Amino acid sequence: MLRLDNQTEIIKKCVRGDEVAQRKLYVQYRAQWYMTSMRYGKSKYEADDIFQNGLIQIYQGMHQFDPAKGTFITWSTRVLTNAALRYLKKNRWHEAFANLDDVNDTIATNDEEALDAISAKELTVLVQKLPLGYRLVFNMHALEGFKHEEIAKKLNISVGTSRSQLSKAKRMLKRKLEHRLMESIKK
Repeated sequence: MLRLDNQTEIIKKCVRGDEVAQRKLYVQYRAQWYMTSMRYGKSKYEADDIFQNGLIQIYQGMHQFDPAKGTFITWSTRVLTNAALRYLKKNRWHEAFANLDDVNDTIATNDEEALDAISAKELTVLVQKLPLGYRLVFNMHALEGFKHEEIAKKLNISVGTSRSQLSKAKRMLKRKLEHRLMESIKK
């Protein structure tokens, strides 16, 4: 992990176009950035596109990073999240919030056991399988820390819709986790 003073110097070099510094930063954060991309993309292909677009945005906007306002990883993840939202809006935004009430929502009974029995990779795959509207709100709220008001503004939906999508996403994930748990117990 880069020390804070070292990281600040590397970021300054990146802003000046130093390719060695850009490579160091990329190596340091690529896994976290790619996992964010995977959560928003429905497939590896979409995640790769989101990742590439996000990297461009991060490096082009790096001069705007202010360490007094937060950490670099928080800032860069927000930039990547915004790149993901632009990508999804451009490619299939209209599908995001249509007729999601038809999805079967069953609440799992033992969330802790289900979470313990699943790896981060498996959880990412489950999140990828959520309907787009659920996935966007879940990622933005539960994983990126956006408030419902921010989500509503960014996605051009109501705060109530944001809350509803999050609730439904959680229930759907719980159901899928419970199913995975039951499958692992049978083996």
